[in-house]
Amino acid sequence: MSSSGLYGIDLTMNDGSTKSFGDFRGHPVLVVNVASKCGFTPQYAGLEALYGRYAAEGLVVLGMPCNQFMGQEPGNDGEIAEFCSRTFGVTFPLMAKGDVRGKDQHPLYGQLTRFGTGLLPGLVKWNFEKFLVGRDGEILARFAPTVEPDAPEVIAAIEDALARPAA
Repeated sequence: MSSSGLYGIDLTMNDGSTKSFGDFRGHPVLVVNVASKCGFTPQYAGLEALYGRYAAEGLVVLGMPCNQFMGQEPGNDGEIAEFCSRTFGVTFPLMAKGDVRGKDQHPLYGQLTRFGTGLLPGLVKWNFEKFLVGRDGEILARFAPTVEPDAPEVIAAIEDALARPAA
């Protein structure tokens, strides 16, 4: 599924600055909805390890804090950034807190959830669902929240995406 339409989506970052998803053109991007008080929160460490391992080759990990699942991300953007940095040493970019489903769904997730595989295609099931976007904006893979960032299938998909030339 080609999703070059992703590149026109505006993003508000955790520090209040603005970007476009197009700023990541030419880079594989692993987009993950994250939360600080979830059973999967330790995955922050694995996401940071992926970023540290593959950032020099072009991988971007992009986290979007979300409080839609049992209130597991109650903090404001400053508290979230502080928690991520202090607890997991997170250096990958974080977006401002937002919704990944429902009437206020962020436009990025409106596009990502069109990808037809996953536990609930079209619907984010829980925190830490992962979407891999290729260098050309194509959505390449979707991984359930239970799939750890260092799972063989995630590593294989990332390495495959990194091996593909930019369009």
